[in-house]
Amino acid sequence: MEEFIDNLPAMDLMRSEKMSYIQLIMPVESAHRAISYLGELGLLQFRDLNADKSPFQRTFVNQVKRCGEMSRKLRYFRDQISKAGMVSLEHPVMQPDVELEELEIQLAEHEHELMEMNSNSERLRQSYNELLEFKMVLEKASSFLFSEKNHHAVVEERELEESVNSNHDYIETGSLLEKEMRPGLSEQSGVRFISGIICKSKAVRFERMLFRATRGNMLFNQAPADEEIVDPVTFEKDAKVVFMVFFSGEQAKTKILKICEAFGANCYPVPEDVTKQRQITREVLSRLSDLEATLDAGIWHRNKALSSIDDNLTKWVNMVRREKAVYDTLNMLNFDVTKKCLVGEGWCPIFARPKIQEALQRATYDSNSQVGIIFHVMDAMESPPTYFRTNHFTNAFQEIVDAYGVARYQEANPAVYTVITFPFLFAVMFGDWGHGICLLLGALVLIARESKLSKKKLGSFMEMLFGGRYVLLLMAIFSIYCGLIYNEFFSVPFHIFGGSAYRCRDASCSDARTVGLVKYRDPYPFGVDPSWRGSRSELPFLNSLKMKMSILLGVAQMNLGILISYFNARFFGSSLDIRYQFIPQMIFLNSLFGYLSLLIIIKWCTGSQADLYHVVLLLLALVAVPWMLFPKPFILKKLHTERFQGRTYGMLGTSEMDLDVEPDSARARQHHDDFNFSEVFVHQMIHSIEFILGAVSNTASYLRLWALSLAHSELSTVFYEKVLLLAWSYDNFIIRLVGLAVFAFATAFILLMMETLSAFLHALRLHWVEFQNKFYHGDGYKFKPFSFASLIDDED
Repeated sequence: MEEFIDNLPAMDLMRSEKMSYIQLIMPVESAHRAISYLGELGLLQFRDLNADKSPFQRTFVNQVKRCGEMSRKLRYFRDQISKAGMVSLEHPVMQPDVELEELEIQLAEHEHELMEMNSNSERLRQSYNELLEFKMVLEKASSFLFSEKNHHAVVEERELEESVNSNHDYIETGSLLEKEMRPGLSEQSGVRFISGIICKSKAVRFERMLFRATRGNMLFNQAPADEEIVDPVTFEKDAKVVFMVFFSGEQAKTKILKICEAFGANCYPVPEDVTKQRQITREVLSRLSDLEATLDAGIWHRNKALSSIDDNLTKWVNMVRREKAVYDTLNMLNFDVTKKCLVGEGWCPIFARPKIQEALQRATYDSNSQVGIIFHVMDAMESPPTYFRTNHFTNAFQEIVDAYGVARYQEANPAVYTVITFPFLFAVMFGDWGHGICLLLGALVLIARESKLSKKKLGSFMEMLFGGRYVLLLMAIFSIYCGLIYNEFFSVPFHIFGGSAYRCRDASCSDARTVGLVKYRDPYPFGVDPSWRGSRSELPFLNSLKMKMSILLGVAQMNLGILISYFNARFFGSSLDIRYQFIPQMIFLNSLFGYLSLLIIIKWCTGSQADLYHVVLLLLALVAVPWMLFPKPFILKKLHTERFQGRTYGMLGTSEMDLDVEPDSARARQHHDDFNFSEVFVHQMIHSIEFILGAVSNTASYLRLWALSLAHSELSTVFYEKVLLLAWSYDNFIIRLVGLAVFAFATAFILLMMETLSAFLHALRLHWVEFQNKFYHGDGYKFKPFSFASLIDDED
């Protein structure tokens, strides 16, 4: 914790950092080094001065192409290392630095060497696969031929007996296969065979096609191959089937060979002579042994080359990334009229100006330039970017706000309040200190393993969960707090802070649900009295409590939003927004719902009942409507007219900001051209109507706090009473075990996952819509400095 506090930067999270628009004039010889040093610093956002040019028309396009080509080679090396099953080094071996040109030559040599090795290995693997397939075909073909010869001998003996016993004189016409298998008659009968091997997935379709092509005049034998064949390109194993097709005729042979070619079947010649088969098998086995030795030696040399590459791969990747980023940034700069200097412009925080100047001086010195780099602060036409310095704790809350919209430059940052209000409103809906403890344990595990998980590549869900670990921590803490107020531990109440203040009307009764309760001593010191659980007035009491509490929290947060709008107007010097927006908005909201909230508090404290609405407050609310709508547009028109008739000084937009701008400046002329009374009036009318209607709808929207809290409590009660207690009522271990498992599953996946997500989304809605629309414009853009730390892989 001490280390975490020490790492907190000095920051003003309420307002974004003040920015400067600067111009840099850099001599060509020191520009590259200066951009590199600024990338290491990461505090300057360059503006693209060549936005009208395509990437191919820029000055340093060739250097960018070279870096892109080197990136492609490095990705190729990484793929080859991954395919080889080698583990990349997390801490690369330290090697002396190399220049970009030298690295380019080294990468080209390594790529050529690897491609040559892969080509040779692919050819050897292809030859090895062919010999392996030939060996399996020879083994299976001998069994095919042997079985068919035995079959033919039996058929021939039966036909001979029939011929002796028959008195008829006819010509014998036996089958093609029988003629082929008769000893010594293979050549005369014309029966032939083709043997080969095919993928197992194609065997059925292959056989069907052969049968149709030969009209059934063939015999197809098949057997699964004993070994799987490794593809030399993809290194995937394919199951194969050895086949032998018996047929007759040259035309059938041509058809069968074409079908084999179409299906990717490899055919191998198999002699009928057993002696020749054995001789060929011995030759094949000998060549396979030699190829295996050659392949092993090639793999060893290839792995050795990949290992030497892997030692420097991380360093090379980072170097090429940086160089490409530097040249991409240089392409955003312009040459001056002398073509000897590069001119760049961009935004930087005011606190970073001394650091940038120091980096530029260092670049001038290290590049031995005779001319220094000129650093000049300028005025800019566009609004500056928004930059908040955050840390591990505040970053997630800032991301929640930025997901709605990036803050306008220097406007109040809702993230400051979101740190507390977001987890608290979540807890109001999720309040159960048993469930809160479960969330707390999960958050603590993520925080305890922060250093390890931050270095691992996580999935999208785990990455989101890890990024919001401190949000989860505060949500868990506030859930425990609200759960103690609701007095719910997995929906079960406990007498934590003493005995109950209520008891049954009848001293002998045991069921408060039917008889009712009476108060007999001081109230329960903290939270809801446990005796309310199970009583007949439980739901009316809790509904009233949570509904009124939701109204109070909603009105309080909306008032906070309006109050922040006052600080915004005061910060920007807009007295019109204070007089004609802040004041009437406060009057309207509190005349209706502020008074209602006050009545709730008075009733809780004293029990007295007052009128729901007061006539004076209703009149004030009615007066506030035209107060918001009409004065501001007409006053702006009057001031704008006087401003450009020379009677007043200071530039005017939609508020009294930037009054120190010169009347004839570019920004003043721009505002003069942009001012349109009808647009200003319509905008003010929309804003007023939105606030008036929103005051009602937003207040009603906070009732979701009551609804979600009630739903969570009732679901917990159902799972506890109808699952766990019901199972425990049986005197059976199996039933109890099943009931406990169902209760644990429902708690984990429904209450801790689905309900957490539901409460999170509703709290998000309350902040984005009901809270932030009172003061937050959210139309700014993020400060994105040129930084080596934020570089990502270039996949193009």
